[in-house]
Amino acid sequence: MIDRRVTTIIDAERCTGCGLCVQVCPSGTISLQRGKAVVSGDRSLGCGHCAAVCPEDAVTVGALDRDFPAYATFDADNRWLPPGDCDTAQLVRLMASRRSCRNFREEPVPRPLLEDLVKIGITAPSGTNSQAWTFTILPDRASVMVLGAQVALFFKRINRMAENGFLRNGLRLIGRRELHAYYRDYHRSVSEALADYEGKGKDRLFHGATAAIVVGSRPGASTGPEDALLAAQNMLLAAHSMGLGSCLIGFAVIPLVRDPRVKRALGIPGDERVHAVVALGYPDERCERYVRVAGRKGVVTRRFASSTAPR
Repeated sequence: MIDRRVTTIIDAERCTGCGLCVQVCPSGTISLQRGKAVVSGDRSLGCGHCAAVCPEDAVTVGALDRDFPAYATFDADNRWLPPGDCDTAQLVRLMASRRSCRNFREEPVPRPLLEDLVKIGITAPSGTNSQAWTFTILPDRASVMVLGAQVALFFKRINRMAENGFLRNGLRLIGRRELHAYYRDYHRSVSEALADYEGKGKDRLFHGATAAIVVGSRPGASTGPEDALLAAQNMLLAAHSMGLGSCLIGFAVIPLVRDPRVKRALGIPGDERVHAVVALGYPDERCERYVRVAGRKGVVTRRFASSTAPR
């Protein structure tokens, strides 16, 4: 359950009664009374819009981190950027330039940089402002490989099941086609990756990344998976701007979702859900220096006309 307690405080001496805080409050927590803003509601989203809009700095929201946004590795410009007041071309260039990195150097990523990435992640929106996301930082190569070893064990078990033709086809006959589809699409490549990992020490899962961040959500979030993935996207873009390479590791998410033992190995509580694993490290410039942005498949768009909607 998301905490909706009111922690808003208004300094009556500073307040000029402009009413801006009332206009931006999404939950009716604040109202104007006798020419002053007052806290009159019994629920709050804790979004902080009231404090951000107040020209007199008369509003504080106790539930919010007083030190946010403060970063260890760079100085943030905390002035609000109005809509349309940004260089769209450079924003799109950043988005298109970030590529999945599969060639990392052995250089470790400083812990403060990883923590700043998490802070950047939580500037993303979340459903009903629940902000129920979680971040588990794997700060070095050894901790990344703890997860890697658990993922390998999980897929060894899945491969053994998939190799059982009687089981695979029997499940398909009763409408459970997942194991058959896995065998068809992934069994061979996973077997090769496991052989490389066990026989040659070749890491085809994290590609030599020296850090990773597991992104999840606590119970009670109205849109937990969406919130976590929006935060992950923020981190991916920020990592590129900081000189880091990044890669979403989908094959690491599946064991974290389906096998409680994998979460326990990382100290993740059982009631948390995992939605993304972001591998991080300094890219090997010999391999990761592109000369142009990569293309995308053609997009499918639909144009809805209200006149054609069923009545």
